[in-house]
Amino acid sequence: MRIRLDIAYDGTHFRGWAKQPTPRTVQGTLEAALARIVGSDVQFVVAGRTDAGVHASGQVAHVDLDERQWSRIEARHGRAPQDPAGTIAGRLRGVLGAYSDVTVFRSSIAPDGFDARFSAVWRRYRYRLADEQSGYDPLRRLDTTSIRGRLDDAAMDAAARTLIGLHDFAAYCKPRPEATTIRTLLDYRWARDADGVLVAEVKADAFCHSMVRALVGACAAVGEGRLDVDDLAVLRDALTRTSEFKVLPARGLTLTEVGYPTDDLLSARAEQTRARRDAAAGD
Repeated sequence: MRIRLDIAYDGTHFRGWAKQPTPRTVQGTLEAALARIVGSDVQFVVAGRTDAGVHASGQVAHVDLDERQWSRIEARHGRAPQDPAGTIAGRLRGVLGAYSDVTVFRSSIAPDGFDARFSAVWRRYRYRLADEQSGYDPLRRLDTTSIRGRLDDAAMDAAARTLIGLHDFAAYCKPRPEATTIRTLLDYRWARDADGVLVAEVKADAFCHSMVRALVGACAAVGEGRLDVDDLAVLRDALTRTSEFKVLPARGLTLTEVGYPTDDLLSARAEQTRARRDAAAGD
């Protein structure tokens, strides 16, 4: 039985999503909680493996439960509920405890062909950046990066839009062996919210390691006047990492949404994504 889990977390005290032997991670915490419920080990597959310190309000994962594990979910309520899969989220919240920094806010039986990672067609992130215009809000210090001076939000927005499209983003990614840096940036924009905080919305089919924080850092350099609007596309097309801008901290970054096709296209999308990944690894 494949279960879809919709997850949110404050990444401040996690060493990222991916399970590690010693450091506390989101995956490790959730897998341990669900193992207590179903009586044996489980393994989550996630839409986007966030880095240390990155938050999520719309993360998606799936987990496969065998017959014995699923029977423990059903036996808990004697098959009374119409939706036993839906009770998993509540039981996980009970195990995780009150005021936990990670929660599962929805659980459901996944449609046929659903794969949290490979069926996804896009991911959306938000980055919050405070400058002298917005000021510093101590209540948002864990999900907002602060920067000195006043940033030119119009220039940042204009620069962001020059990067949209299918490109090789090697200049904006931390390289990993056998990993492609070709991505389709579907949307990238900046605007100030009601409190004057600069908020970036970044959407792509997928992101390579540290890509969003590098894109944000490049636009911040434009906002400070250290780079021109057109420089970001030039740097991108150079295909090499640069010291012209800084990669900004993880604290301001939140994964807000993952997009999937209609149920009838889930399996085909997963197969297409796997084939693309295998082809890239073989180049």
